[in-house]
Amino acid sequence: MAQEFSPADLNRAIIEEFRANAGRVGGAFEGAALVLLTTTGRRSGRRHTTPLTYLDGGDRLLVFASNAGSDRDPAWYANVLAHPRVTVEIGAGGGVEAYDAVALAVRGEERDRLYAEQSALVPAYAEYQRMTARTIPVMSLRRAAAGDGPAIGDELVRIHETLRRDLASLREEAEAYLGGGAATARRPDLAEQLRARCLGFCDVLGEHHGNEETRGFPLLERHYPELAPVLDRLRREHTAVTGMKNELAALFAGIGTADPGRVRAELDRVTAGLEAHYAYEEAELVTALNALRL
Repeated sequence: MAQEFSPADLNRAIIEEFRANAGRVGGAFEGAALVLLTTTGRRSGRRHTTPLTYLDGGDRLLVFASNAGSDRDPAWYANVLAHPRVTVEIGAGGGVEAYDAVALAVRGEERDRLYAEQSALVPAYAEYQRMTARTIPVMSLRRAAAGDGPAIGDELVRIHETLRRDLASLREEAEAYLGGGAATARRPDLAEQLRARCLGFCDVLGEHHGNEETRGFPLLERHYPELAPVLDRLRREHTAVTGMKNELAALFAGIGTADPGRVRAELDRVTAGLEAHYAYEEAELVTALNALRL
């Protein structure tokens, strides 16, 4: 049984029959557990609907990017990586229910367990995996929560932008101080201002990470267990950031006598580390956070 039906005319026929018959189709796919997945094209921005077989995971649907054993990922999979917010259509109550969902990758041992479960139900999936060297991705489709509350993911981006600006401002002030020569270095008031600016930035960053660990991450774990590996990595990164933050604060505590080259190198290191952290967190969490809409 194929999971994805690539010829456009066959796709259209299956989609029309699915919608007209409460999620049921006949022919070679009669009795198959089918779902219609509508994604946003990663390049075109256009909406694309693909019929897929799925595994019922209770509070989620699992779909498999087998592409019938091809060495290339299917187009829908590339789309959901770029745009995880999707639309799901499934037969329900004598009709077809459509709802917004978030598509998240299932990784590691859980991925292997679910793929084996699907292969036992539909042996073609075991053959698909034998046909290709790539590990066939498993994607979880979880219903996006309804509500008109704030977009939490957008707020995360705004916080990151504020932290980026604050660090850039600290770097500019440090450069002005370090480039001022001996006359500037002898001014304890400027050194104290820099120390206070550094401590202020470090305190805000620490509070942000503390809020994530006590509120944000547990919330995501409850709603999206698939994100556990991502959250584990972010927690490890928080520990590394705390170390960098403490080293930076110690360096600025003695800014009046610190080696300018060392200060600049440390600011470069902190900036690069934080930017990588922010970028990964935004790529992995923003869509899931926005879908909660508490």
